[in-house]
Amino acid sequence: MINKTTRRERTAAFVRHMQETKEETSSFAKVFIGVLIVFFGLIFAALVLSDNTFFAEKFGEDAFITKLVNKLTQNSANKEHADFILPFGLRRQNILFLGVDASENPNDLWSGTRTDTIILINIDPKNKSVNAISIPRDSKVYLPRNNGVNKINAAHAIGGIEMTRRTIEDTLGVHIDKYIMVHDEAVKEIVDAMGGLDIYIEKPMHYNDYSGKLHINFSKGEQHIDGQQAVEYLRFRHDALGDIGRTQRQQWLLRSILTKLKQPSTITKIPDIISVAKKYVKTDMSFYEMSQYAALAKHFDMEKIEIATLPGAPNQKGYISYWILDPEKTQEVINRLIYREKTPIDETLVLNAGIIASSNSTLNIVESALKSADVNVKCTGIMGRTHSQFIAHTNKVTNEYYNRLSKKVEGIGGLQFVYDPVNYYCGETDFTIVISDK
Repeated sequence: MINKTTRRERTAAFVRHMQETKEETSSFAKVFIGVLIVFFGLIFAALVLSDNTFFAEKFGEDAFITKLVNKLTQNSANKEHADFILPFGLRRQNILFLGVDASENPNDLWSGTRTDTIILINIDPKNKSVNAISIPRDSKVYLPRNNGVNKINAAHAIGGIEMTRRTIEDTLGVHIDKYIMVHDEAVKEIVDAMGGLDIYIEKPMHYNDYSGKLHINFSKGEQHIDGQQAVEYLRFRHDALGDIGRTQRQQWLLRSILTKLKQPSTITKIPDIISVAKKYVKTDMSFYEMSQYAALAKHFDMEKIEIATLPGAPNQKGYISYWILDPEKTQEVINRLIYREKTPIDETLVLNAGIIASSNSTLNIVESALKSADVNVKCTGIMGRTHSQFIAHTNKVTNEYYNRLSKKVEGIGGLQFVYDPVNYYCGETDFTIVISDK
């Protein structure tokens, strides 16, 4: 076991690295809001509730959406969900999700916009699982059609969705099947359409930017926020962790949205959500394709979801900051999350773990439980966090391993599964468990 001084030094080094690292200003969570708008906004009720009378009353018995709902929802006789029949069969699909910033053209929401959020989603219909890779917006890449070297988020401003698509395909060596773009204003509008959200504000947040017309004023604790406040909560990043803290808050917001969408009262808001989708969401999917993806989403195994960020390092060239992708580590991420390459589990192998907890008492409990489960704890540290994660650093650690371990170790179940081959927590570990204080 390392001494306390070494623990503090390693934890401090990790925080410094996180502050230097250029992550997206918007996260996986923000883009998933777009998924919810497009998929669940149209037929969420059909996939959750067995009562279809709302659609019949709102749109008519013979309306296409009513018939689609009747087809997708439960059968009243056997109460079994209808099967999904995807237009592409059971082959894996790569869906590109993009979050774009505000356009300078008031007549066109999309032209000239940069992609502040870039997420590549891999869907496996056969195994009912989904993986997500976050691509840092500052990633240094070559743009097609002789547009030279630039940040990857500039591709859309220069050549629209086609250049963005081609840039990612050329850089990562993957094929993109479909795309969904979500405008910044969608977050505000969707929260207002749902009547606001109940969310836990993890710390006091106060910030004023008069030139940017941004005024943030939150107290710590449970609060009900409207759309504008949701945007303010997402944009706040003036704390020790910078954009990393902002990413955590976006994940909390997503949880609140998911909770709200499960409430029957939200079903009556679907027409408003649809109107938001029409204005602020752009996709090359047909309505039929969206309905099939939504039907599949109901069957996703939440324990199989895995996310990652393309690994690399920050680099400054004059006034321009880049994220320089690590070719070998990036390929590892692509192979694991897109091509689904797996290492067979060795049941006899003793793995090394690191623990980051919000208190000594929590750390001691988890450490003791892991040792009882024949896990070698090599690194520990104390850090206040608002989001819990299970972070795999090697191919030896799979979702199956984590789910099996969580049955042996109380308190580590249901954590977000992250794959990060670059281990900044403790270089000697196969995985790291982060336990938050909320």
